[in-house]
Amino acid sequence: MPAKRKKSSRKKTSKKSGRKKSSKRKYSRGSGREVEHEMHEFKRGEAHSGRSGRKVKSRKQAIAIGLSKARKKGERVPPNPNE
Repeated sequence: MPAKRKKSSRKKTSKKSGRKKSSKRKYSRGSGREVEHEMHEFKRGEAHSGRSGRKVKSRKQAIAIGLSKARKKGERVPPNPNE
């Protein structure tokens, strides 16, 4: 009679075909500062968007504006998924 194996309680994870996780920063420090600045303006109620000049009403919109400004300056930011 073969010996019974004990089932491990560890969660099984799948390997990603030998891919290493990158240690490189996804966003540069400059882009972080740009978003920080835009959030500060948003919290004070002074953030305005694009050509229309309308007041920014959402947090997500303020972050998007900060990232956009960072891209224009040439900072390292992943490309916009909507463009």
